Amino acid sequence: MLAPNLTPEEIEVIKLSCQVASFSLLINLVPAIGMGWLLARKDFWGKSLFETLVFLPLVLPPVVPGYILLVLFGNEGLIGKYLTKMGFELAFNWKGAVLASAVMGFPLMVQSARLAIELVDKRLEITAMTLGASHLRTFFQVTLPLSGAGIVIGAILSFCRSLGEFGATITFVGNIEGETRTLPLAIYSLLQQPDSDSQIMRLLVLSVGIAFMALWLSQWYGRYRKRKLA
Repeated sequence: MLAPNLTPEEIEVIKLSCQVASFSLLINLVPAIGMGWLLARKDFWGKSLFETLVFLPLVLPPVVPGYILLVLFGNEGLIGKYLTKMGFELAFNWKGAVLASAVMGFPLMVQSARLAIELVDKRLEITAMTLGASHLRTFFQVTLPLSGAGIVIGAILSFCRSLGEFGATITFVGNIEGETRTLPLAIYSLLQQPDSDSQIMRLLVLSVGIAFMALWLSQWYGRYRKRKLA
């Protein structure tokens, strides 16, 4: 019902938001699963400190990771200045928005993957290895399928987190129309303009609708997997 009333600018904002969230999820997927497995299955010196660093973005004010990204990957940053010379700029464009969203969504997905893997009975993995399966084969044929539901739910939640990312994004890449202005930034911009209530309401409804559907899907999938495995 709301779609025919969307302006071209609003459609562009939605497309950009989904693009940024999708790419950030793709970037996070494999590293987050690997990190989740590491934290769930391995003990090592300094693990508590390592875990703290991994999950730190969850509790920091989002502008702090955003500023750190700016210092590291800005056009004159410690790493960014070399990337700029190679023609790959991250600051103040959509690729930087992907990086900011990925950084903020990574801990959430790691935690989901970790909890899902911890619920897999280690005896099943040990049995597979005693039957001749390698560690890698055991992971792909035993651990990953059994923890798949939790990983999928974590991926959905990470996608939603990326859709709602604001603080790190605006700090690192700014609020550039058509380039970095995702849904939260677009709503923020409209709040600064007079007589924009109808536009704000449309974007709010869309934001809530997308987030609601994604969360509903994660809950439905979790229940579906439980029924299938019962």
